[in-house]
Amino acid sequence: MPPLEIIEGADLAPLSTFRLPARAERLIRLDHADQLAELPADPGQRLVLGGGSNTLFMADWPGTVLLNRLRGAQVEAVDERHVRVRAAAGENWHALVRWCLDRGFYGLENLILIPGSVGAAPMQNIGAYGVELAESLESVSAWDWQTGRPVEIPMPECGLAYRDSRFKSADRGRFLITAISLRLRRDFHPALDYQSLVEHLQARGIGAPGPRQLAAAVIRLRRHRLPDPARLANAGSFFKNPVLDADAADAMIAQHPSLPHWRLADGSVKLAAGWMIERLGWRGRRVGDAGVYRNHALVLVNHGRATSAQLRELIDRITASVADEFGVWLEVEPNLIGLDRKAFNRG
Repeated sequence: MPPLEIIEGADLAPLSTFRLPARAERLIRLDHADQLAELPADPGQRLVLGGGSNTLFMADWPGTVLLNRLRGAQVEAVDERHVRVRAAAGENWHALVRWCLDRGFYGLENLILIPGSVGAAPMQNIGAYGVELAESLESVSAWDWQTGRPVEIPMPECGLAYRDSRFKSADRGRFLITAISLRLRRDFHPALDYQSLVEHLQARGIGAPGPRQLAAAVIRLRRHRLPDPARLANAGSFFKNPVLDADAADAMIAQHPSLPHWRLADGSVKLAAGWMIERLGWRGRRVGDAGVYRNHALVLVNHGRATSAQLRELIDRITASVADEFGVWLEVEPNLIGLDRKAFNRG
C-alpha cells in the first residue's frame, strides 16, 4: 500500500465541477481504506470530497480536504430475483450504473448520467425521473470519526429524505462514506412515473422500453437539460423543488394552473422550481460569469471566470424574485463550502 499523498496549498478549482477559484491548506488523497488509520489524529477542519459535482467552494478551505478515491465494485449475493452489489465510494456513479446494466442488474436506469461519485449518492439521496436512491440502497459503510472505527449503517438509519440524509444534515462531518450496498433486481420493471420521460419514449414509438432503451432515453433528456461540466462548468440542478402542504400548494396552483407539480405520498405537493425561475425571465441571464443555463433555468453555470461574489449575487437575486412572486424561498441544493446555507434558505 502506497503512503498517503499530501499536497500543501492545494488548488481546489479542478476538483469541483463548478470550478470556482479556491485553495485548501492541505489535500490528502485516499486510495485504500487501510489508509484511514494513517490519517493525522487531529487534522483540524476536515472536508471529504468525492467527484466534486455537488460541492462549490465559495471560499478557501482552512484545513484538510480528504479526496476519496476508494475503488472497486463486486457482487456480494445473488438469488433468483435480486442481487446485492457493493461499490466503493470513489467509483464514478454513472460508470456503476452502466456496470450494473451490463450484468443484468436493474433498478438504477433512471439515475444514469447523474454526475459525481458513489459516496455522494447517499449523502444527497440522489434522484431523477421518478426514482430515488433510497429505493435500492441497502446499507452504507463508513468510517466514524467520533469512534475511530468503521460502521455499517442500514438504509432505514441513513435518514434519507428529498436530496438529504443524516450524512448531509444531522451528522454532517461525522462519517466518511467508504462504500454502499445496493439491492437490485434481476428482472426488469421500468419506472415510468415521470411524465416527460414517458412522453419522450412515446415520441419515439416506445411504449414498453427495455432497460437499455430506458437508460438511453434518460441520457438524452439529461444531456439536453444539463450541460457537460467538462465544457461548461456547473453543479447540476442548483435549487430544490419546494414542497408545500396541500392547501398552500393548491392555492398556488389555482393562481398558476400551468405550474408543474407532483403530489407526494404524505399529502404534500412538490412544485417545479425551474418553472418558477424561468417564468421570471432568468433563463440565460448572468451576473458577471455566473449565469443561468440557457436550456434549463434550474441550472446555474460558470461561463469561465465566475467568482463566489458573482454567484452569491445571482443566487440572492433569483431567490428574492421567486419569493416576491410566489411566496416561497428556494433552497440551494449543492454544498456551498465557506458559506452558511441559511444565508439563502430563509423559508
